Amino acid sequence: MKIALVGATGKAGSRVLQELLGRRHTVTAIVRHPENVPAHERVTAKGTDGSQASLADAMKDHDAVVSSVRFVDLAPEVLVPAVQASGVKRYVVVGGAGSLLHPDGVQEVDHPDFPDFAKPNSRRGGDLLDLLKATTDLDWTFISPPRAFIAGERTGQFRYGKDHMLLTAEGKPTSISFEDFALALADEIEMPRYVRQRFTIGY
Repeated sequence: MKIALVGATGKAGSRVLQELLGRRHTVTAIVRHPENVPAHERVTAKGTDGSQASLADAMKDHDAVVSSVRFVDLAPEVLVPAVQASGVKRYVVVGGAGSLLHPDGVQEVDHPDFPDFAKPNSRRGGDLLDLLKATTDLDWTFISPPRAFIAGERTGQFRYGKDHMLLTAEGKPTSISFEDFALALADEIEMPRYVRQRFTIGY
């Protein structure tokens, strides 16, 4: 497949890039600093100024778009219309944990022990999810990691959930590695199971 990846040099995005390349896909890495994209025969680096027109132009003529960017760095109100304007229907988002629900129905971002510094980005992630739910022309999937989204190993051993936070046997929020997250994301692109839905994964 030919996949446009927005944010290909970030912590999650760089793992997504490597996972896609490992599966023989061709990737257009859409970033603000294309010189930071690793050289590879199946990677084309494209710079963007973050505008809707710039993003849409870089995204067009692909089989799917993946975005892996902080929501406070690239506004959902710019990102979603850019995908729509590109003409690409399949859109997969490296989402946030903030909109996941705890067993008591409280969103993760509103939970008492959720860190204040992470709240602005998490709330904007919720805005993006709401925008996607209101679209009628995109085959989107929003993948929420747990709060603990960390460097680790590619194990292939994790659980799936939908809108509720996955918990450990002790009732605590679980975690996921960037590497396993990238694996789940690539699986969803190749074999869609959650079109126009959000899902979460965790150990």
